[in-house]
Amino acid sequence: MDIRREVIAILDEILSLGGRGLAFADDTPLLGAMPEVDSMAVVAILTALEERFGFAIDDDEIDGAAFATVGALHRFVLGKVAG
Repeated sequence: MDIRREVIAILDEILSLGGRGLAFADDTPLLGAMPEVDSMAVVAILTALEERFGFAIDDDEIDGAAFATVGALHRFVLGKVAG
């Protein structure tokens, strides 16, 4: 399983990017840079990540840094999958 690809696919779907997300790089900014990434989108992304990868995210585990870039979100998911 390619976790990075799965994270990007979730972003593309939740944010209704129509495939534009497939061009995201690790340094692609998210929170504060993309109008699609609002509080409701963050909740939907977190829920989709939990369902797709089978982990739970506690409220105190999430802060803006996890959504700073695609790479930051990918590293967050890697940490949850490994833990």
